[in-house]
Amino acid sequence: MTAPSGTSYEALRDKKNQLIRKALEGSVFIADESAELPTALTTGDAAQLLPLPSGYEDVGWVEKSDGATWSRSVDTSDVESWGAVEPTRTDIVKQTDGLKFIAQETKRRTLEIYESVNLAEVTPDSTTGEVTFDRPTRPAPRYFRAMGLFQDGAGADTIYVAKLAPRAAVTSTGDQKWSDGEVVGYDVTFTAYFDAAAGTAMRFFFGGPGWKALLEDMGFKTAPATAGQNGA
Repeated sequence: MTAPSGTSYEALRDKKNQLIRKALEGSVFIADESAELPTALTTGDAAQLLPLPSGYEDVGWVEKSDGATWSRSVDTSDVESWGAVEPTRTDIVKQTDGLKFIAQETKRRTLEIYESVNLAEVTPDSTTGEVTFDRPTRPAPRYFRAMGLFQDGAGADTIYVAKLAPRAAVTSTGDQKWSDGEVVGYDVTFTAYFDAAAGTAMRFFFGGPGWKALLEDMGFKTAPATAGQNGA
């Protein structure tokens, strides 16, 4: 048998700067659970961004340092066997995804998610414009569709990345500080739950012209253009 010839690390490595992503800007969109589910992020040969279905509202400006923070935790259960020094079987028994952000705009939607109330039927005073509401004595979980979207690059290099929690509820809120040196913020953490209509607890989208141009570099299979595409 012929011994294999040697090589170098430079020949082995495969590092591509163009595949490093940054969330240069983005938004968190919240909709009622009854809203239509997005099924695609982009459209057409130019991979242009699609509008979201009716009912998705941008929460607006969010605190800069953390932006939209997605968390994921996985719990496992191990089987230990006589004579083995490592688990002989591991099962995933729990998987939890979350979304945390601090909204900086005071408006109906941010008040609803932070205070766990539905303000759709609250009418401002016809004379003063004042809005008043009470928190329920025993608030019930309210489920939303929560979607985060960020953009990287510009023009032909634009890349869009989105995550959708089709059924999400606020499971934690942070303190709200009132002082002349602080923005009044709405610190909320959503937990994602399985949605029967979507068939998942989390849906992921990657698209845009910049993404399309990098498919081969990223290791995705690319189908040949069919008749009618690219002007054919």
